[in-house]
Amino acid sequence: MNTENTKAQMRKGILEFCILSLINHREMYVSDLIDELKKGKLDVVEGTLYPLLTRLKNGEFLSYRWEESTGGPPRKYYQITEKGKLFLDELQNTWAELTDSVNQITQKI
Repeated sequence: MNTENTKAQMRKGILEFCILSLINHREMYVSDLIDELKKGKLDVVEGTLYPLLTRLKNGEFLSYRWEESTGGPPRKYYQITEKGKLFLDELQNTWAELTDSVNQITQKI
């Protein structure tokens, strides 16, 4: 069993859940996402974040728009789509069921 691969898969799924949750509240630029994830003690670098955002965009869970920047190149702001909101609801339900199950099991020990 490759525990590092399992951890990486779990982390990816949790990061997607967190990203969709954050963007559900307001559209965000990549550095905004990184700051918010760091506040939640999830250290993520751009090299990890961009592939996840691309996968979510390709799955039609996110869209983006370009905005001109006064101090550099244009910025890409991500927003959640209707499909993304439905997926986020599924993730929230799954997360609640999973945490309830784990709490039931671990509190019995």
